[in-house]
Amino acid sequence: METLPPIVPKKKPRKFSTSPILTAIFSFLMNLMEFPASLTQRVIGVKRMGYFFLMPNLLIFGIFILFPMLLNFYFGFTTGDSILLQNREWVGTANLERIFDCETFLDHNTCAEDLFWRGMGNTARFVIWQVGMMVLISLITALALNRDIAGRAFFRSIFFYPVLLSPVVVALIWKWILQHQHGLLNALLVGIGMEKIPFLLDAQWAQFWVIFVSVWAQMGFYTLILLAGLQAIPADLYEAAAIDGADAIQGFFKITLPLLMPTMVVVLVLSLIRAVQIFDQVFVLTNGGPGTATLYIVQYIYRTGFEHRRYGMAAAASLVLAVVLMVLTIGQLAINREKEAA
Repeated sequence: METLPPIVPKKKPRKFSTSPILTAIFSFLMNLMEFPASLTQRVIGVKRMGYFFLMPNLLIFGIFILFPMLLNFYFGFTTGDSILLQNREWVGTANLERIFDCETFLDHNTCAEDLFWRGMGNTARFVIWQVGMMVLISLITALALNRDIAGRAFFRSIFFYPVLLSPVVVALIWKWILQHQHGLLNALLVGIGMEKIPFLLDAQWAQFWVIFVSVWAQMGFYTLILLAGLQAIPADLYEAAAIDGADAIQGFFKITLPLLMPTMVVVLVLSLIRAVQIFDQVFVLTNGGPGTATLYIVQYIYRTGFEHRRYGMAAAASLVLAVVLMVLTIGQLAINREKEAA
């Protein structure tokens, strides 16, 4: 006779017990909040409770974002070295007129606010190189991390780790590496018989390292976004393309790139806005030097407002920057919409 296999009793699911002390504390806090919550609900009604819970966030937004924006807009049309509104003189568009007072915009030395246009020119060059390198390197890294390689999770965490660091910490680390006298990189160069290089004292080297450090610190964030976009592409499309005889390069340009384009636009917009607003890393790493080689527009606004106390001019410059950001963002979204429609 065929013997039946022994019946193995099913294991009961393990029950997780919480500490009686934690349970008592949690119950006390919930009971403590029950009275004001129920009283508020009776006063304003159930339908308005959503506004009640949103109120703290709205207050923070109004105090720290909306109010400073309105204050900055008013400062842009006034002059004086006082921050008190009643002590500031209304000058209308005089600050904006001074910014755009140039014989030729191709030569910033002919402008009344020459440092503003030097900062705008430096920022434009920085944005072109930094955003271009950021998108390219992030895309290559995302494509590599999307493959089935050994230690993929480890490499993903390694690439994302610099994003967790404060921009000031990143700048201090690289300043210690790149400084001329006691920098780690120059110590290595001297150790192999080469001469020291003034990485942060030469204009071209300083511009290069500012871009490099910025890309190194931020690429993990954009790599993660692109990686999510790559993983959303169905694998069946690549299998069908392989059956039709398409190679890896054709699959990239015919499948990956078109389907990844909406994600690429998000990365492009976010990196562009962040690049235009670069300040903290450069402030710590080079402080705009040598000379004005790495003076970008936000640092110009900072210097004009807080070092020279020209609050009206600094506010006017920030309004110009806001308009530029708005135009660039709307333009990129419009281009993406046209591509999707086509």
